Amino acid sequence: MPTISLASGYGNFQLPTAALARVTALLASGKLPASPPEGLPELREALVARYQAQGALPGLSASQVVVTPGTKAALFAILRAVLRPGDEVLLPTPNWFGFWGLVEQAGGTVRELPLSAEDNYTLSAHTLATAITPRTRLLLFTNPNNPTGRIYTRAEVQALLDVTRQHPQLFVLSDEIYDGICFEAAAVPTLLSFPDPHSQHVVVNGFSKSLALLGWNIGYLVAPAPIAQACAAQQFTTAGAVAVPSQMAALAATENKPAITAALRQQLLPNRQLLFNFLATLPQALPQPPGGTYYAFPDLRAFLDPTLPLVPGSAQLVARLQAAGVEVVDGATCHAPGFVRLSYAVPTSELAQALERLDKALRPPVSL
Repeated sequence: MPTISLASGYGNFQLPTAALARVTALLASGKLPASPPEGLPELREALVARYQAQGALPGLSASQVVVTPGTKAALFAILRAVLRPGDEVLLPTPNWFGFWGLVEQAGGTVRELPLSAEDNYTLSAHTLATAITPRTRLLLFTNPNNPTGRIYTRAEVQALLDVTRQHPQLFVLSDEIYDGICFEAAAVPTLLSFPDPHSQHVVVNGFSKSLALLGWNIGYLVAPAPIAQACAAQQFTTAGAVAVPSQMAALAATENKPAITAALRQQLLPNRQLLFNFLATLPQALPQPPGGTYYAFPDLRAFLDPTLPLVPGSAQLVARLQAAGVEVVDGATCHAPGFVRLSYAVPTSELAQALERLDKALRPPVSL
């Protein structure tokens, strides 16, 4: 029985036609333009225009944008640029499992801010304020959050920034890579639309989640100009510019962002409903549907072996689901043992079959 993966962070999206046409024309010309290490000027200008359309404050310029070989590279470049020995990164949890390794490789230390499913992963200003110490250098949050899908509203983000503004040495890094996969009425607020009097705000984003450029290995960061310049210098030293075909595909995707994200959301809606209908049959697995991303992060602690500690019990549950033919992400890797991350960005037939397997694995027949 082939395993069905609901664990991948990549969707089953087709390359946008606008991107394909742009790259085809470029390659047919027989010559690729040279790119500076920070990225093609036209792509960086298009990204500025994109954020201005989303309410970015006046003054945002292409000099603040650096195009990187993937969003991980953007994250690492920022961390390397701002972290000093002994610095701490505040990370609300649950969160994407890759952040811990990136912070460690950049020389920092993660200090977690545990959030709860019971109040839909609310991060209060009071919680943030009491967590900040002289060693705190950066607050790292994702909006929408991976794995929970929680979208933090404009009012919620503003309350957090009212706290961080009191600590000018503290940077705020917003990972907004899923910002186009939003199923709520209000758009995901970008950090670039909030006042930044102390030049504290940094955004990372990419093209593989919300803009369907799977495998093109391109992301970017937007930062205060001195930090952006440091990141561009580091990239020049270690790698150079992102491949021009990838940049041109990203340019086309950026110019066509509204149509592309709308099509992706429309594609995802039937699977989203299929998964949520299944989870509604499990006890308190998903009390509130996530507002964004293409994941669900159900609480399956009711199905753990009560004789095991929580983390081993979570691993055992994931192994049981794997044995039943469904691969999932163990919530323990996101610092939420007993939860699992399920992607519904897969073919509908695969999702339906995976849910049948999950149902049998979680609710085996009762012996008479």
